[in-house]
This record gives sequence, structure tokens and C-alpha cells, in this order.
Amino acid sequence: MSGRQATARRPGAAGHADLEGREIVIPPGGCTGWHYHRVRLIAVVKSGTLTRILHDNSVVVHRAGTSFIEPAGIRHIHLGRNLGTEPVVLYVTCEALPEGAAFSIPTPAPPGGTTCACSGPAL
Repeated sequence: MSGRQATARRPGAAGHADLEGREIVIPPGGCTGWHYHRVRLIAVVKSGTLTRILHDNSVVVHRAGTSFIEPAGIRHIHLGRNLGTEPVVLYVTCEALPEGAAFSIPTPAPPGGTTCACSGPAL
């Protein structure tokens, strides 16, 4: 995935952040790659239309001005795609992410999952 990712942290005790946020930009035709998250994320779609393919191959579409929650854990593998003509801009926030920990963990597609031609990193 090309684009920019800005990170803001509010430091907590013992080297942990109690709140972290990022702006994620997915260009037209781009995708996140299959991934999952260590912690629950809350996302707001600032612009564009994000198409999410979930672990069970169901599809959920999120338009600008909507929000959604990404559950934590490997049981919640998913893929984000920008099938539109304008960049998708997401504001993503999570709690209790250890300092230096990745927002997401790349993983192979789940059994029967839609293949993804993009090679970008996960969110």
C-alpha cells in the first residue's frame, strides 16, 4: 500500500501508549493486503469508499463519514480495498497498543478468501 501514515501517541506508563491514532491513505486501486490487528481499532472514513473483505468472504462497504470497529485477533482477518477513483483516507485509533508494536499483522488469505493482487503492507 502506498501513501502516508502519520502516527500520534499520548505516552502512558511503563513505555506503553494508552491511545494511538493514524491517518491511513489508500490510493485508487490500492489495498491493504490480508491482515489482522492485535487490539481493537476504531476507524472513521474521512474520504473515499473503503471495501472490506472479511475472513468469511463477506463484503462490507464504508463510505465517507461512516465509522467501523475492527475486532482484534487472528479470527478477524480482513482485506481493505479502494475500488474507487479517489484516495481512501481513514482515521484509525486504538487503545493499549504497546510502544513500538505494529498496528497490524500481515497474514495469508483465509481458506476460500479472495486473492489480492496488491502487494502493499497492511494497515
